[in-house]
Amino acid sequence: MAENTNTTTTTGNTNPTANLPPLLDLTIDNITPNTIRINSQTSDARLKYLMARLVTHLHDFARETRLSSDEWMAALQFLISCGKICSDVRNEFILLSDVLGLSLLVDNINHPTPPGGTEGSVLGPFHTHDAPVLPNGSSMTSDPEGEPMLALCTVKDLKGNPLPGVTIDIWETDSSGHYDVQHADRDAPSERCVMKSDEEGRFWFKGIKPVEYPIPHDGPVGKLLERLNRHPWRPAHVHFKFEKDGWDPLVTALYLKGDPYESSDAVFGVKKSLLIELGKVDEATAGEYGVKEGSWLLKHDFVLSTKQETEELRDRLAVEELEKLGLRMKLVDHLPVPELD
Repeated sequence: MAENTNTTTTTGNTNPTANLPPLLDLTIDNITPNTIRINSQTSDARLKYLMARLVTHLHDFARETRLSSDEWMAALQFLISCGKICSDVRNEFILLSDVLGLSLLVDNINHPTPPGGTEGSVLGPFHTHDAPVLPNGSSMTSDPEGEPMLALCTVKDLKGNPLPGVTIDIWETDSSGHYDVQHADRDAPSERCVMKSDEEGRFWFKGIKPVEYPIPHDGPVGKLLERLNRHPWRPAHVHFKFEKDGWDPLVTALYLKGDPYESSDAVFGVKKSLLIELGKVDEATAGEYGVKEGSWLLKHDFVLSTKQETEELRDRLAVEELEKLGLRMKLVDHLPVPELD
């Protein structure tokens, strides 16, 4: 074994190797417990637990699949390729999380929906923080080719009371199926805005009828989908993000019922409760909101839960699921850590 030439010292510890396990003669059988042991020096109980489970599952995956060196190198090169294609307007790792179903799983764990509440959906990689703040009734579209759509929505609590002052972030693609950030000549946000619900919990805006579109598939994630014989398409939808102090933030979307990709969304975002049918604007509505009669009409009532309501449900579900797995855990800040005697 080569001599250790690392002269780095730890503040307050003259012998940083004093309490380390002897990492010698490691084998298929003992590499996992030794890796977990050396990672367990942290005083952060949650980090210690996360790393122990990560190492356990990663090592078990390698053992169960008898992972070859070529396959592991291909996986590393895939991750390197994902990193290289990332930019301020495109995050290939978020896309990877989405197509693996992990984004939806994590959201469902952290933001369970109480009975009567609006279910969440995936954020996706194209949310931005530069959307203009617009008053209710404004148009968020600059696409002359899109089919005009009026959206009339409300935000309420679980008891049906209106929620005023909710910040609503809204975004969708243009009629070509591209988000504004996908256009190289983008000079201003389009097909997106931020609004506030009024005293009656209402918000309304003018946009365009959403269209189905493919997720970016010219990079490593797209090549992975191709290898898996999966399509890259998402059904037509509009994104919504709700925030208000004291309330659980909601990230969701409304999907057009009957879309050809309704049941095979590339990023697993569709839920039955989020499927909607568009109507048509009648004469009275056209006059009231200043749109053309016959335009598309989206109407929906969103229901939020308080942070306390969501956290109580999240904690209860966590305890139930961990008990099913036979794990002795306690919750610290709503996150499980091992329950030690």
